[in-house]
Amino acid sequence: MATTMKQVEDFLALKRIAVVGVSRNLKDFNTALWQEFRQRRYEAVPVNPNATEIDGQKCYASVKDIKPAVQGALIMTPARLTDQVARDCVDAGVKQVWMYGGMAPGAATKSAVALCQENGISVIEGLCPYMFFPGSGAMHAPHRFFKKLLGRYPK
Repeated sequence: MATTMKQVEDFLALKRIAVVGVSRNLKDFNTALWQEFRQRRYEAVPVNPNATEIDGQKCYASVKDIKPAVQGALIMTPARLTDQVARDCVDAGVKQVWMYGGMAPGAATKSAVALCQENGISVIEGLCPYMFFPGSGAMHAPHRFFKKLLGRYPK
């Protein structure tokens, strides 16, 4: 099932989300996107099983460990880890999941998408949140343009 603009808007309307795959390296793209959510006044909770703190924020090993629970999860892990993260989201009661995708292979797997959908979780598959942030800069405009050109931009 193709992602709809309503799903994107609903996810971006959340205020408390997990960002799974935040790097300890503050210059990595995953960390920059997490920081962008924070700058936009989201309560973006970092998840990385190899860190207890990132940039002064408490970091969790799993979405299941976050208390109080989050409303949604942005998954930015390598695809080989996404099935487990999706299971963690199901166990944690997360209702909205965004499986990041950009120019390179993204986080989504068919099995993770199916698991989420079978458990009533709304899934955004293979898109980058930067494409939907107001004022996100010229760097993201070509990505948005090509998604539209190829018919892969949500309607």
